Amino acid sequence: MTGGADLDELSVIGIECWGHHGVFEHERRDGQLFVIDLTLGVDVAPAGASDDLRDTIDYGSVVGEVTTVVEGEPVDLIETLATRIADVCLLDARVEWARVTVHKPDAPIEARFADVQLTITRHRPPTSHGKGEADDE
Repeated sequence: MTGGADLDELSVIGIECWGHHGVFEHERRDGQLFVIDLTLGVDVAPAGASDDLRDTIDYGSVVGEVTTVVEGEPVDLIETLATRIADVCLLDARVEWARVTVHKPDAPIEARFADVQLTITRHRPPTSHGKGEADDE
């Protein structure tokens, strides 16, 4: 694969999920809406040439995995939630980086506001071309 600047971007915007994340007891108990935006850095040239789903990212499957994370084990912080979502996206070796935005439109804030959102970008760790096995610590 070529360098990150040459990658294509696959985005899925506005994935709505119900989760029980937050630091307050009522957030954990009652849950609330979370909206997720994803952009994945991928090379779609193989799929463009073959027209075969096996040569690209199945975004339906990615959305299912993201939904499972958001609707799964509660965490206190949207920073943790965003990191877990990015980690799931990077499980597919064709994804070089993932940009994840977590929207928490019903955050418990005592003011009028439109949205709370956090965006993170995580890159696939560089592969080791050394011995082939990690040293024991």
